[in-house]
Amino acid sequence: MNSKKIGIVMGSNSDLPIMKEAMSILNEFEVDFDLNIISAHRTPERAHSYALEAEKKYAVIIAAAGGAAHLAGIIASLTPIPVIGVPMQTSGLGGLDSLLSMVQMPSGVPVSTMSIGKSGAINAALLAIQIISIADTNLRDKIVMFKKKLSDEVLRKDAEIRKELGS
Repeated sequence: MNSKKIGIVMGSNSDLPIMKEAMSILNEFEVDFDLNIISAHRTPERAHSYALEAEKKYAVIIAAAGGAAHLAGIIASLTPIPVIGVPMQTSGLGGLDSLLSMVQMPSGVPVSTMSIGKSGAINAALLAIQIISIADTNLRDKIVMFKKKLSDEVLRKDAEIRKELGS
């Protein structure tokens, strides 16, 4: 695994099925990570401690939370390393509440916020990898190949549909 570690933190264990998508991407790229469940509201002391110690352990933090979704912001307020927020789907507002909580951070406390749910978790992992690839050419090469693979897949599908339609 790569020497740059990513911290993944979730507000609840119910976030795990979605965050497994991020973990899968990190594993695919051989990037080391660890996972913690920390609630900004139910375990605020732990959230503060995690954030204050983060710089010693991590290059980037991915924070998933639903509802009020304060976890990413609390962590971002206490650490100088990048924090990427992943809003979780909620029963009341479908995750819009989570998304709006994350994107409305005050000036000076940035949280890079992804889309709600699965695609957000995947993109959070990819963004974290891109951030640490600035100092890791091997990882940068893997990102370039990943993006080429995405492009090749679209071109393949385009050729298939053109052939099917006879154009």
